[in-house]
Amino acid sequence: MAAGAGVALGAAAEPALATPAEVRTGPRIAIIGSGYGGAVAARSLAQAGRRVDLIEMGADWEAMASGKGAVFTSMRSPNERSMWFKRRTDMPFSYLGGMDIVNRPIKPGAGVLDVETFAEMKVYVGRGVGGGSLVNGGMAVTPVRSFFEKVLPQVDAEEMYSTYFPRARRNLIVTDPPADIVLNSPWYQFARVSAQQAKRAGYGHRMVPNVYDFDYLRRETFGQVPRSALAAEVMFGNNYGKNSLPKSILREALATGRVNLMPMTEVTRLTQRPDGAFDLSLRRIDFWGSLLEERTATYDRVVLAAGSIGTARLLAKAQHQGTIKHLPPGLGGGWGPNGNVMVARRLWGTPTGAHQSTIPVMGVTNWDDSPQSVFAEIAPFPTGIELYTGVYLAITNNPNHGEFSWDAQTNTLRLNWDRGKAKPGVDAARAFFDRINRASRNTSYRSDVFERHQEFADYFSYHPLGGAVLGEVTDLSGEVKGVPGLFVMDGSLIPGKIGVNPFVTITALAERNMDRLLAGRRF
Repeated sequence: MAAGAGVALGAAAEPALATPAEVRTGPRIAIIGSGYGGAVAARSLAQAGRRVDLIEMGADWEAMASGKGAVFTSMRSPNERSMWFKRRTDMPFSYLGGMDIVNRPIKPGAGVLDVETFAEMKVYVGRGVGGGSLVNGGMAVTPVRSFFEKVLPQVDAEEMYSTYFPRARRNLIVTDPPADIVLNSPWYQFARVSAQQAKRAGYGHRMVPNVYDFDYLRRETFGQVPRSALAAEVMFGNNYGKNSLPKSILREALATGRVNLMPMTEVTRLTQRPDGAFDLSLRRIDFWGSLLEERTATYDRVVLAAGSIGTARLLAKAQHQGTIKHLPPGLGGGWGPNGNVMVARRLWGTPTGAHQSTIPVMGVTNWDDSPQSVFAEIAPFPTGIELYTGVYLAITNNPNHGEFSWDAQTNTLRLNWDRGKAKPGVDAARAFFDRINRASRNTSYRSDVFERHQEFADYFSYHPLGGAVLGEVTDLSGEVKGVPGLFVMDGSLIPGKIGVNPFVTITALAERNMDRLLAGRRF
């Protein structure tokens, strides 16, 4: 129950002795967002004996699924559960053969996938208890240590690689893809073809760990269990097989009985009171968007874990409106899309498989920490027909950063990012895949699957990072400088890129920060 809730009446003879409906020991703590950082914060605090309110603007999909079977939709059969209050789906592959036949009309509802749209960038984010873990491909990659040290030199890398990355992998239930599946399954023909062509060009490939249960995937292959990865489920959620946060870290947090989950609740305003406590303006809706409640709740400590964009929105708004004094300079800076560039190659005459698993298991790479470095996930294109196409999400070492600010005229968050800032990543990706094309026969780029007929899609990202960089906007444990009791615990802490899918790094950093903050008695 949130702070500020009503009280239960005492005995009629002694109304002055009324007692609260809930008696808390210690400070009132709110966590905004239930993605990787929020999940770690909730579990750490609850296991340390603290009670917390975990506030999530999306649905509690686990509760919706309880006893009712599948709740998520496949990419080929979307409905109101697919996207957050959209009338039409908005997938990265917008076209097929240049025709607008991929996206489909849907009824608006509180679906699991949202797209935050700025002038020159679209960012895919998860909506629901578990945040981005609900809608990503589950690729659980630890960054190259030398690159981690360059991006976050203020963090003890030895401690991270000996303690916190291994802990994050355990808590996330990360496993390596089994060789029999990768090497033999017809559902991964697309991955094997791309790896072979990269090898021909002199590039390496690597198996990529995942939070998907590969034993379940093996049973899917033989039709022994309901299909999920083999039924085009991923961007709109996986019903089975995937160990998203509600099945791992959040399950442990909720099992303590000290986490009060508040789904379908958005924090619209953050205000610091003269006594140092924080007022949160809360707006709760139902699945169809009807307003159920608006109220204010007061907390002594607030953990911002709403993701790079959600956290930036609350802080930039508070800074502009003056509802939190002494926010540090540099707020909103250091943003980047993790160098994301998506590429599709037409492999004339080389089958990649009509049936493709939605869970990636391999990447190709030339990563050496230089500006030309590329780590490219071999991504599926699960249309159900043979397209002779290789698809990749390239992660590049783009040196450019964008900045968030508050637009007073439109009363919205603004992102300073454009195609010029994206260009170094595009150039690195083009050089990488040009070499693969030269080494392979009858291959070319496809410009008929992305918006704007681009060969290199630089206008969207799955991996938003930065906005409240560790050691700049926050101290080295994630507490906002100049604002005691306000913490950041998500991808906002990482300046723009990390060289791989970032959620293992976000989780490990949160584990580290929460250990430091609890040891320092900051809660």
